[in-house]
Amino acid sequence: MSETVVIVGGGVALGARVAALAAADPGVEVTRLDLADPAMKDVLSEADVVVHLGATDTIGPDGLPAAANPAEDVASTRVLLEAAASVGVTRLVVVSSAMVYGAWANNPVPLTEEAPLRPDPGLPYAAARAEIERLALDWREDRDTVTVAVLRPVVSVAAESAAWLAASPWSASALRALGRERPSQFLHLDDLASAIDHARSQSLDGPFNVSPDGWLPFDALAELAGPVGHLHLPSGLKGRLVALRAEIGTAGPPEGWSYTRHPWVVANDRLRATGWVPRHRNEEVYVEADPGGPLASLSARRRQELSLALAAGFIVVGIGAAAWAIRRGRRR
Repeated sequence: MSETVVIVGGGVALGARVAALAAADPGVEVTRLDLADPAMKDVLSEADVVVHLGATDTIGPDGLPAAANPAEDVASTRVLLEAAASVGVTRLVVVSSAMVYGAWANNPVPLTEEAPLRPDPGLPYAAARAEIERLALDWREDRDTVTVAVLRPVVSVAAESAAWLAASPWSASALRALGRERPSQFLHLDDLASAIDHARSQSLDGPFNVSPDGWLPFDALAELAGPVGHLHLPSGLKGRLVALRAEIGTAGPPEGWSYTRHPWVVANDRLRATGWVPRHRNEEVYVEADPGGPLASLSARRRQELSLALAAGFIVVGIGAAAWAIRRGRRR
């Protein structure tokens, strides 16, 4: 029996992977659709399954395709759902994010699908993903014969994500500099694509976490990252510098600050129980996306010496910059 799969958004990195997997299924015809396509309703009228991967303007804080403005993701989802309803679509797969759980000190480790959605209001992206889930699941409740699979992946990367990961809050150097040692999870885009295709082919219904097995304690992540991963600013000093920058108006805590402080790792048991199996471990994914530089081959002792020197340098520079800013403010 033939089946038409319409893949909405997703860009090259994820969209191409999902399309290739679906097309490899005998009898499946794949159509790619942009969220801004004026012919959306006509395209969806031929769909047996719609896979909503999200806008492609930029990359979200979890490595997934996203609109530059999170509100646009919500608005485009509304348009998509209205068009799908008008032509009688009955199967939908929506990619959300594990960020919808929020990052809180009292989060269980790991989080299951039964955990409440508590996205940090300081991160509009996470709040928008939770709203997209609500829209999709409400859409399902209004229709007796409809299935909606909502996938909640953790930070998702691959080799082509190296530049993004290095500049993200999830790099080991960034987390160490923040003085936080929360556990981490890294999902390979190949495994995310296979989870999406699995949800499509098995007509899954409801929410499912998508992650590798287990997670990385920070010490393990720091070892994988090499010497830069051992750079550590004492949390007290880091806090004072952040507060000082905020006081003089130069900077404050970034959006989603809580996600670098508290755990939000998830369990994949529910999806695994349906037959999906991740092929890549957390450490494999991280190493592929962050292969490291020439310093990674140094001995542990030499890495520690460099780390201490770098930490001392950053402390001196940070204090000097803060003092300069205060003097400048007083002159004004």
